[in-house]
Amino acid sequence: VQLVESGGGSVQPGGSLKLFCNFSGRRFQNYAMAWFRQAPEKEREFVATISGDGNMTDYSDSVKGRFTISREYDKNMVYLQMNSLNPEDAAVYYCAAGGEPAVERRYYRYWGRGTHVTVSS
Repeated sequence: VQLVESGGGSVQPGGSLKLFCNFSGRRFQNYAMAWFRQAPEKEREFVATISGDGNMTDYSDSVKGRFTISREYDKNMVYLQMNSLNPEDAAVYYCAAGGEPAVERRYYRYWGRGTHVTVSS
């Protein structure tokens, strides 16, 4: 499995950004997908996950109501729509693939290299 993130960049507080993750190498529907993030000098933390069939999603409390995870099967893509961004959202965002949707990192076997998100005025 290969995962390639894109869509990161710089945005002002209150702005929006959409991240993209391209999945390849295996049957996309067999994998739960997730987004994690890591800010400087902080541990990598869970952001959002979506089940293989797309019927279940889960979010961290810090992004619930602002971020939306989704997937598109005919393109093998996973998306993270981020709204109402604040400086605390600035981090490197990683896409991950695993067998079941989970909040713990250890359940995800495959990881992308990350895309940077900066939130500043």
